[in-house]
Amino acid sequence: MLGRRAALGRGGVDTALEAAYGRFPWMRDRRGQLAGQLSGGEQQSVAIGRALVANPRVLLLDELSLGLAPAVVRRIYQTLPELLASGLTVLLVEQDVSQALRVATHIHCLLEGRTTLQGPPGDLTAEEIEGAYFGLAGVNGTGGSPEAPS
Repeated sequence: MLGRRAALGRGGVDTALEAAYGRFPWMRDRRGQLAGQLSGGEQQSVAIGRALVANPRVLLLDELSLGLAPAVVRRIYQTLPELLASGLTVLLVEQDVSQALRVATHIHCLLEGRTTLQGPPGDLTAEEIEGAYFGLAGVNGTGGSPEAPS
């Protein structure tokens, strides 16, 4: 399995499941329920928990907040700092820039497959991020002048 650190024996899987239940306590009580019967936020949490059971080095999260209630988004985002602190790398693709900036240690803004801005969030202004996000002229990957064509 791609991204898997090491084969988990039965004890390792049990430990990983307990960790998922610790992050998402409601899962233990609902573990017999079909995922299709869960809310969108619960399904997203199950997908994250399921990925974490594989003990990955990198967790890819695509549009984490898409279509979810704000309270659900906040709960899911609350788990990310703990995951990052554990040494896991999280690659987050997100349109909700404000949420992403709260947990990001580094950002890359892409436009049509090209990096338009990158760096630690604290080194970038709101105007630079907004300009890169919306494709405004004069913004690039180094925070000011247009990028040289490649």
